[in-house]
Amino acid sequence: MGKILACIHTSLVFINVETLVNDLFSEIMPDIRRINIIDDSLLPDVMAKGEISQEVTTRMCNYVKMAEVGGANVILSLCSSLGPTIDQARKLVKVPVIKIDDPMAEIAIESAKRIGILATVKTTLNPTLDLLQEKAKAKRKEVELFPCLVDGAFQILMSGNKPRHDAMVLQAALDLSRKVDILLCAQASMTRLVPNLESETGLTVLSSPRLAIEYTKKLIDNL
Repeated sequence: MGKILACIHTSLVFINVETLVNDLFSEIMPDIRRINIIDDSLLPDVMAKGEISQEVTTRMCNYVKMAEVGGANVILSLCSSLGPTIDQARKLVKVPVIKIDDPMAEIAIESAKRIGILATVKTTLNPTLDLLQEKAKAKRKEVELFPCLVDGAFQILMSGNKPRHDAMVLQAALDLSRKVDILLCAQASMTRLVPNLESETGLTVLSSPRLAIEYTKKLIDNL
């Protein structure tokens, strides 16, 4: 039996709206069996409350444990907003558990001092900022972080209005690009826009899915 990757989804964005992530899995790890664990109420619950409750953390921990029971060799959490729950979940299983933003944050800290963070979900900003600070501290590097919330854009995307979402993100990126050396997309749902954002801003723009999937593939191969 081949190796198994379990992916935990907290919304339907990668299932129904931005299917690019599935294409990346097919490209990078076509021979790895994937188990998708989906609870599309998790991210909406966090967005509604404006914080991660203990109940949500418990649910995420249970999904991670279920993934291990299901035979997963590696578990990948595809939600930036719920990244802090993974810090607790990792303690409960023996297999590696990856946050989707881990590799991207590492590269951002290595590459630049002034980092712009684009987010379309308010509850993603603090987890992303905390992750970047954690990586910077580990590398003993001083960085300046410039967060930018494109308020309402994620809801517009989920409603099916991609052009409006894209225009909002692009304008925010243009405004932010004047202050920073590199741009980071805190929502993986912005991945599709990276080439256009780079072209329009003239900056390197990092997005998590490809980096996370490539990192995960290397990890699985070395198990």
